[in-house]
Amino acid sequence: MKTALSIAGSDCSGGAGIQADLKTMTLNGVFAMSAITALTAQNTTGVSGILEVSPAFLAQQIDAVFTDIRPDAVKIGMVSSAPLIATIAERLRFYQARHIVVDPVMVATSGSRLMETDAVRSLREQLFPLAEVITPNRQEAEVLSGRPIHSREEMLAAARAIAFDCDCSVLLKGGHSDTDADDLLVEADGTETWFAGRRIANPNTHGTGCTLSSAIASNLAKGYDLQTAVKRSKQYISGALAAMLDLGKGSGPMDHGFAIRNEYVKESEK
Repeated sequence: MKTALSIAGSDCSGGAGIQADLKTMTLNGVFAMSAITALTAQNTTGVSGILEVSPAFLAQQIDAVFTDIRPDAVKIGMVSSAPLIATIAERLRFYQARHIVVDPVMVATSGSRLMETDAVRSLREQLFPLAEVITPNRQEAEVLSGRPIHSREEMLAAARAIAFDCDCSVLLKGGHSDTDADDLLVEADGTETWFAGRRIANPNTHGTGCTLSSAIASNLAKGYDLQTAVKRSKQYISGALAAMLDLGKGSGPMDHGFAIRNEYVKESEK
């Protein structure tokens, strides 16, 4: 069985972060492991507290995983400070980790800021060069590129700029668009691919970014190329949102994911 490691923060409400990552990886057919960067007190309405682990303890978690069950892919989510980013980068270089997916979680879906300013710089300089792909949303891509994004042309310009500056592939997510949910993949070699998506009128979007990036890592772990991994993952998250299940005030997409598991696995293996 292929394996994947999530390095991210914990979401006590279960819809995002480590919890969403582990569910997603499991439902996408890989053995899921975790290294927790921070505990958060959060739910679908916002983040009320963040308690970081120490860099030394984060390194111990990563060591424990790599020295026993080596991951076939690594997904990196919320890392809120530069020292933790430096620790992750050093350990991943040491173990020569492969298939690294970085979701640059700067702002939660609820609008809560999750990353310090100096951490953004460290992310660009230390983690992006190790990544096979990074998965910013529109707001994150605006920060990373220094460009406003209001159209497909501006999405393309921003993704090209980030890919060139950071020497990695970029999946710029279009889910925050008012008209569609088209995503754009600009690969490190210059290949550009649009993935069409329709907007789904579902208010339960907590954790969608975590879910998509974890699905991509899972598919990379299973040996799919980047374009195929993105295509399969986009189909997965779209199906989860379309399921329209609701656990309460606002459940995350992974709560919906269980309802579509059998159908997804059946279709995706054709």
